[in-house]
Order: sequence, then C-alpha cells, then structure tokens
Amino acid sequence: MAKNGPGLFSDIGKKARDLLTKDYDCDQTFTITTITDTGVALSSTVAKKGGLSSGHVAAQYKHKNAVLDVKVDTESNVLTTFTLTDIPLSTKTIASFKLPDYKSGKLEAQYCHEHATFTTAVGLNQSPAFDFSATIGTPSISFGAEASYATASRNFAKYNAGVSLTKPDSSASVILADKGDSLRVSYLHHLSRLNGGAVAGEISRRFSTNENTLTVGCSYVVDPHTVVKAKLNNHGNLGALLRHKLVPNSFLTVSGAVDTKNLEKHPKFGLALSLKP
Repeated sequence: MAKNGPGLFSDIGKKARDLLTKDYDCDQTFTITTITDTGVALSSTVAKKGGLSSGHVAAQYKHKNAVLDVKVDTESNVLTTFTLTDIPLSTKTIASFKLPDYKSGKLEAQYCHEHATFTTAVGLNQSPAFDFSATIGTPSISFGAEASYATASRNFAKYNAGVSLTKPDSSASVILADKGDSLRVSYLHHLSRLNGGAVAGEISRRFSTNENTLTVGCSYVVDPHTVVKAKLNNHGNLGALLRHKLVPNSFLTVSGAVDTKNLEKHPKFGLALSLKP
C-alpha cells in the first residue's frame, strides 16, 4: 500500500478524534494474547458492562500478504475476515462474513495512489448496500467524500465530505456529515511541554436541532510507560484515563467519567488489562 498519499477518508480528523475518544471505556475488560509456534495469535477477552458479561475468543494467522482473522463470541457468532494486501500493488482486499447471519457478508477493496485513494465495499446479499469513498491531495492537505447507497430503498443512506490539513506538529479537519445536517471542526497540536503529549478541540453543530457541542482534551506523557488523558465538553461531561505499559505490548488502562452538571449521578469507572507476549 502507498504510504505517501493523502490517506483514506476515515483518516480525516482521526488524530484529534482518537485523543478525545479512544480508550475512554467505562467497562471492565480483560484480554490475554498468546502466539503459538506456528505463528497463530490467540486472544481471549472478557468484558463486563453493567450487570452483563460477555467475551470472545479470536485467532489471527498471517502468511506473507494474507491475514486471516476468526472471532467467536459468547452469543455463538462467528466472524471471519480475510485480508489480502498489495495483490495487485497498492491495493487491499477485505472479505468478511458473520455466522449464523449469512446475509452479513461484505467485500471491500482499497486502492492507494500517491495523490488519491479509493475504497468501495458491497454487501453480499440480495439487496446490498454500496459504500464508496475517495480522497485526493497529499499527506499535507487532502479533500475527500464518502457515500452509501442502499439498493433496497434506492436512496443514499449517507454522504459526507471533508478536508484535512496536516503539519508535523498539528492537524486540522472540517467534516460535513449526516447528509449535510452536521458540521465537525477539529484541531490537534503536539506540545513539547507535555513530553510529546497534545491538546485537541472539536466543535460540532447539528443544524436540525441547533445543538452545539464543544469538546477539549489533552494527553500528557508522564514517562515512557505512562500516558494520562482528560477531556471535557460544554455539557459538563468530564472523562479521564491513565494508560500504563506493564511490559512490552501489555497495557493497563484505568478510565472514569462524571457528569459535572449532575453530581448526584454516580461516576463511571472502567478497567482494561491487555496482556501480550
């Protein structure tokens, strides 16, 4: 795959979005991953949300440009994903299906060029939905759009557009989403004073309801093994987390959330432990 192109449409605003949303999980999660002598990666995950528990077992096998992923959850669903990269050059093909829902099959193709990327996906059923996206530009500036067409209703289920500006120490994006009903503007800046951490902000507006949401957050690198993050929006929702590397590839994440405008509600806490060899 090309590494010097504008990236996929899903990459627009991703850096700021990850700082403001990634790992802010108030569930209890425990994951163990092992790698067999044949190169198969096996992982087991147990999660508890409220009073409900769930889990899944996953296996991944890599061979040259091909990757096979199989996941079985506690509800007897089997998800299989097959990924083929650079055959032909600068492409990625992803085929997936979920049993017993045999209508959930999906085939996706990605093409990355030096100045453009394209993706298309189609459901493998009698009335499939077609998803497609395209971006043009460079690693510094890119313009993109995505859409989904439902053949059953003969309507566009979604269409979004966006622009991204990226510099070595900052990135900014503007995305018009929800069929033009919402606008999201985000900005992220890396600060040396935070030991490699960053500050980010996002403002979103939904035109149909005249609702505005402003979210600001930051990450601070305490040491090479520990990162602290926090975020707050104008509705009073405060979140914080601590992520610590126990050993290489193994992490402990502790997160919490509280509604500062309604302190009578109990704060939510999450704990995630991921152990990998």
